[in-house]
Amino acid sequence: MSRVDVVLLAAALLGLVLVLAELPWFGSRSLEERLRPYAASGVRRTTTSGVLSIGSFRDVIVPLANTVGSRLAQACGVQDDLAVRLYRVHSTVLPSEFRLRQAMWAFGAFVTATLAVAALHVPAVPALVFLAGAPVLAFLTLEQRLVGECTRWQRRTFLELPVVSEQLAMLLGAGYSLAAALDRIAARGTGACATDLARVCDRLRQGLSEREALLEWAESVDVPAVHRLVSVLALNRQAGDLSRLISDEARSVRRDAQRELVEAIERRTQMVWIPVTVAALVPGVIFMAVPFVRALSLFSGS
Repeated sequence: MSRVDVVLLAAALLGLVLVLAELPWFGSRSLEERLRPYAASGVRRTTTSGVLSIGSFRDVIVPLANTVGSRLAQACGVQDDLAVRLYRVHSTVLPSEFRLRQAMWAFGAFVTATLAVAALHVPAVPALVFLAGAPVLAFLTLEQRLVGECTRWQRRTFLELPVVSEQLAMLLGAGYSLAAALDRIAARGTGACATDLARVCDRLRQGLSEREALLEWAESVDVPAVHRLVSVLALNRQAGDLSRLISDEARSVRRDAQRELVEAIERRTQMVWIPVTVAALVPGVIFMAVPFVRALSLFSGS
């Protein structure tokens, strides 16, 4: 039996033990667990798990996955905390659950890579590189997917912000208070900004001030245009013409979006000329090379 077979057998036995530990007829339950269904409703109920169980396995893996995942994310240039990114995209997954999912993906990739190396008889050095790279790649796949979701959410917020700012300016100019205007936009909208503003309204109902709730939104979404808009909205109690200031900010954000669109169009226009240039240069070089080679052959023959 080779080392790979031993590792696979040990992993299979560990998985079998974890699965059997969750079955009630396999392991004996404690007296507290047996009496819990008959306890009074006011008694605090706590869940316990044995030494060899999925719960204990989770308690061991989650801290390690959090540490390794944070360091890998920082090494790849991701500076935002995982909880902030999950909060930004309105995910219901806890950071510990996300890291545990990454660990499971990495373990599955390691098992798959081990089976592939054993079946294909890969040499030692490529096998080690493959076995080390497959779990890291699987781990970072979920990380990159979350980063992509955050980037798309920030882009949607930036593109929707001019319209939302103009709606805020119109409602404030019509006599609405800032809280009422935010609640109306959150109730009638369906985009990224409306979803974020709905959470801002929930934070207002929980007792936060308008300034604190808006600053929390700006910090979570991390878009410069949102920071500028929030700084204008923070003058709600000091400025008398807040609607005009918000309208000016909406025009500024719209100009920024238009500038980015023009830059994207210019880049695509320049990329169009690349295949045209290559298509023109290759035949030209061929036509120049034919008489040049002919002239060299004549001179060498003379």
